[in-house]
Amino acid sequence: MREIALILHFVGLAMGLGTSFAFMFLGIASARMEADEARKFRLNTLALSKMGHIGLTLLLVSGTYLMTPYWSSLSSMPMLTAKLILVLLLIGLIGLVSIATNKAKKGDADAQFKKIEPLGKLSLITTLIIVMLAVYTFH
Repeated sequence: MREIALILHFVGLAMGLGTSFAFMFLGIASARMEADEARKFRLNTLALSKMGHIGLTLLLVSGTYLMTPYWSSLSSMPMLTAKLILVLLLIGLIGLVSIATNKAKKGDADAQFKKIEPLGKLSLITTLIIVMLAVYTFH
């Protein structure tokens, strides 16, 4: 069962981190477009966020299972504790991005994209730090 959970965890990681990288590169591409064209393009790319949500769900479900042997020793594992705190931060960031995404779809997309962009960058950095902490914790 652990192997299945690890596979789901890595698939979720690929989906979640892949979404962040995809948005980064699509943002670079849209920066070279005219304003109206860029707005339409960015609104269409918001569909990718579903992939990120599915990835995060896979990570949370499989990660909760994979953490089972570590809950009792969590207080003696500061890097794992930091990783879990950053996961909570990431969930909050993704929640804020989701709220802004829904508002962008309903109107005032330019203002919402100004909120989404820094949150997306912070989410990407947070995810990369989570991966690094996981590697150092479980090597």
